[in-house]
Amino acid sequence: MTGPIRMFLCGDVMPGRGIDQVLPHPGPPELREVYVKSATEYVRLAERKNGPIPRPVSYDYVWGDALADVDRELPVARIINLETSITASADFASKAVNYRMNPANIGVLAAMNVDCCVLSNNHVLDFGVTGLNETLRTLDTAHLRHAGAGANTAEATAPAQVPLPDGRRLLVFGFGAASSGIPTGWAAGAARPGVNLLTTFSDGEVRNIAQHVHAIRNVGDLLIASIHWGANWGYDISPEHRRVARALIDIGFDLVHGHSSHHPKGIEIYRDRLVLYGCGDFITDYEGIGSYAEFRPDLSVAYLPEFAGTGALTGLTMTVYQLRKFRLNSASSGDSAWIQQVVGRESASHGVRIRTTGGNRLLASPG
Repeated sequence: MTGPIRMFLCGDVMPGRGIDQVLPHPGPPELREVYVKSATEYVRLAERKNGPIPRPVSYDYVWGDALADVDRELPVARIINLETSITASADFASKAVNYRMNPANIGVLAAMNVDCCVLSNNHVLDFGVTGLNETLRTLDTAHLRHAGAGANTAEATAPAQVPLPDGRRLLVFGFGAASSGIPTGWAAGAARPGVNLLTTFSDGEVRNIAQHVHAIRNVGDLLIASIHWGANWGYDISPEHRRVARALIDIGFDLVHGHSSHHPKGIEIYRDRLVLYGCGDFITDYEGIGSYAEFRPDLSVAYLPEFAGTGALTGLTMTVYQLRKFRLNSASSGDSAWIQQVVGRESASHGVRIRTTGGNRLLASPG
């Protein structure tokens, strides 16, 4: 391959619950939350804030302006954290919030030409093993690769393999941490469906990952560690997360794709490799809730890194959007500047500078 290798990554994509209700085939709206009993309430709250949402919307509607922006960049891979079950099951897990999207709405992922759905998160078993199995079947039937969850440990730890134009492979490994709210009982076992759960972040656990990765990778493969970790709110990056991210790069990963936080966090460039500690939410139905406004959860970021053939980072573009009416709209220059200031502040201690280029685009570089 000549020229840079460009990818698209984002944080949490949650087309379940309220968003499922405006798609062409809404599933049962029943919820068992403390205050909200129907997913249609999240539609009503969003409409109360920003106006009517057409129903049904087309599958490309929710991606909004991001779809054309990403298409224009011609990424060789598009990777998301899919934080919802894709199921018609009513087997509610005993937890505060349960997300599901009707399997008939799988076209919403195809509309973005997603190459890999990472599933190692705290919502993929919201409707039990039945819901997980239907999620896996639905993705497989739609020819959508996935990583981080499976019918057993072998499947949950196996990477998604995305072919690169020059014949090499991109391997995406999905990991989940209990700190993100994943119940320990959701861990996959030898004969138990579940997620690829990291329990301790110990040196021994990293060594086990290294052995597993080295047994799979071929010379020239590019490797991504996609990790669901940490709390929903707050900019602090724990020393443990920083230690693990660097250790993963030391054992051969070319990019650490962190998610779970509902807003973007700081960025690090370590040994010419990119660490995204928290990509923030990308698509959600939180629009009308109004809590944690100081973190601007209405703003979403698309990450478009470029790599040399060796895996070394050669550039990172960040494109900023605002969620309105369940749609990604190009952010104003003022909102983009807000992201630049906040993410720039949090990245400075990691030696990364964020600058604006006009409109809703930002550039990150060693600084």
